[in-house]
Amino acid sequence: MITTYIGVGSNIQRRKHIAAAIDELSGIGEQLRLSTIFECEAVGFDSQAFYNLVVEMKTPLSLAEFAKQLRTIEQKLGRADNASKFEPRTLDLDIILFGEQVSASQPELPRSDIFHYAFVLEPLYELCPQRVIPADGRNIAQIRQQTNFDTTLTPVPLWFSY
Repeated sequence: MITTYIGVGSNIQRRKHIAAAIDELSGIGEQLRLSTIFECEAVGFDSQAFYNLVVEMKTPLSLAEFAKQLRTIEQKLGRADNASKFEPRTLDLDIILFGEQVSASQPELPRSDIFHYAFVLEPLYELCPQRVIPADGRNIAQIRQQTNFDTTLTPVPLWFSY
């Protein structure tokens, strides 16, 4: 079993798609732990605010199969195949960490969003502050201490059970 961290985001029918994503993720892994769900403004484009969280889970799947399953879930929940990074979306599922794997290509691991976005770093800090980032050597708490984001994250109460 590999421990993986998945960034989950939605800004179209957010409650529906976040809850559905968690249900779908429970079908491809186990021992799910959810960070706080945060509302934050869209970054890089003008759109409705997003709900974002990170899910920690264990999966028996290989990286390739796991990534394929995430794309299938996104498509099942209405994400277009050709969706660009900077547009509204029903669901975005990004592998942030997958065990100790490091990769510069698709998927990029560890995902550089850890260092660029509060909506990734803050949930990771909540779930695993002492987790060392492969190929970086710092833990999440150290990265958080050394990073200053100019982003407001508003906690959103959980509205579903998992």
